[in-house]
Amino acid sequence: MTRPPRTLVLPPRLTASARTLRATALRRGLRLVEATALAVPDGVAAPGGGEAAVHLHAGPSFADVVAPALGIALLEAPTDWLARLPRALTRRDVRAMPIGDAYGLRRPAFVKSPNDKGIPALVYADGSRLPGPDAVDPATLVLVSDVMTFAAEYRLHLLDGAVHTAGQYAEAGRLRLGPAHPDALAFGRDVLAAAGDTLPSAVVVDVGRDGEGRWAVIEANAAWASGCYEADPDRALDTVLRAAGPGAELSPYDREFLR
Repeated sequence: MTRPPRTLVLPPRLTASARTLRATALRRGLRLVEATALAVPDGVAAPGGGEAAVHLHAGPSFADVVAPALGIALLEAPTDWLARLPRALTRRDVRAMPIGDAYGLRRPAFVKSPNDKGIPALVYADGSRLPGPDAVDPATLVLVSDVMTFAAEYRLHLLDGAVHTAGQYAEAGRLRLGPAHPDALAFGRDVLAAAGDTLPSAVVVDVGRDGEGRWAVIEANAAWASGCYEADPDRALDTVLRAAGPGAELSPYDREFLR
């Protein structure tokens, strides 16, 4: 008996990257379901009884509503992953702390939420500029890092301990798409050699080169919520399908990386 094609669920509003992945998924024979609201779309059910396996590519707000209902296991890096990397890979001080503690900062710092956009990723002049306790729970974890300027930035799609595909997305802080520099790929392999066992089997890691030619990890992102930019769309889709797929297919290794 022929199994039905896998299903890829997409959110109501698609980015350019999401449209690229949609076209790639259609070409590969996946069934596409595009939601019209922040809710589980009609005609999709959690796999079972011969139904198709369901995957997802969307931002965190949509994913958090839809994934549990559809039995989709969302993989992401640990919230403090960047802070636990050796300084040789980050080239700056990075700390994970409750935002309540970050209110005490008396210097400029780059502050962001680890795995979503709850706290805008910005350089804050000091802790008093962060969203206050009236807007966010003081226990909310944030990443606080030294301010570092990157001359070029690259997105690496990692799958099964290897750089599966990659591309440039920024230059001097501005959007600039292009192929990945060979040195970015080499640095990605260095990151995997040093810390690959602290990441899920499918994830995105952004890396950059500063004005002095030093390479550093910028951040890790969930592959299911990340744009593919100029990466090979087939290989980018591979990482998405693994990073947001049926919970029944989840490997023992990936269980500790569930969102």
